[in-house]
Amino acid sequence: MSAAVEFQGVSHTFKAKGKEVQAVRDVSFSLSEGEVFGFVGPNGAGKSTTIKIMLDIINDYQGRVTIYGTDAHRAEARQDLAYVPEAPALYDQFTPLEILRMGLSMYGIKRSDADAWCLRWLERFSVDGNGKRRMRELSKGNAQRVALAQAMAVEPKLLILDEPLSGLDPVGRKDVVDILNEYKKQGGAIFFTSHVLHDVERIADRFGFINKGQLLTVRSPRELAAERASHFIIRYQADQPLSPSCSALRPGEFECEMEQSKLPEAIAQLSSTGGHLLAVQPAVSLETVFFRILEEVK
Repeated sequence: MSAAVEFQGVSHTFKAKGKEVQAVRDVSFSLSEGEVFGFVGPNGAGKSTTIKIMLDIINDYQGRVTIYGTDAHRAEARQDLAYVPEAPALYDQFTPLEILRMGLSMYGIKRSDADAWCLRWLERFSVDGNGKRRMRELSKGNAQRVALAQAMAVEPKLLILDEPLSGLDPVGRKDVVDILNEYKKQGGAIFFTSHVLHDVERIADRFGFINKGQLLTVRSPRELAAERASHFIIRYQADQPLSPSCSALRPGEFECEMEQSKLPEAIAQLSSTGGHLLAVQPAVSLETVFFRILEEVK
């Protein structure tokens, strides 16, 4: 598979209040066709800067960025991508149908069935009012659905999404996840940011963890599953904790995370001191991995 997006040693510095701030530092990664890449990090980590570099909104960076092999500085690099920001600024006096028609026009797409095509996408995203209500009358969740429908209606090869599930209820989140998975199966590439780690885990083929402008690591679900298999949380009753790293849940009840190889020793120690094992469960979620990585680089 060819690279839909490739970052090679990208850095960007800007001035704020007279001081230089390094927004991203030596970031390198690639996104293949038919792949979903989730970009995870706290606020101010460099996620939005990375997107702005892709879109050439920020163009005074060091390093190289290509989109389907074309330098990101060139306008033609963006002819086959669609971008949806976290808070889409859609014209509130227009209807969703007009918003989607406008999107087709901006991309130079002419269809004899334009209205039917746009309505089909609005229906696919379950937009209230069948595209006839003004944007100002719609909820935040419905506005987000309209923006996503507009992006899909132009049939891009690459989707760049900033917090795509923001503002959606659980049903809406599932609908969008299903649509994005269909898009991926058809060969589309997706780069998206999120701070809701469960959403990233549901959609992404790989996760990039960024903090303070530095890409700390990239993991796949298989690698995450391997970590899940090797770390466990035990909950037990005892007079004293097994180790200083254990947390007290209530008087006489503790919780502790440990590697699988250390479980037999911990259980034997617990038994010999008159304690009682209450539960053993896999320890590692995406959130756990993320915070563990942050601790490692402090």
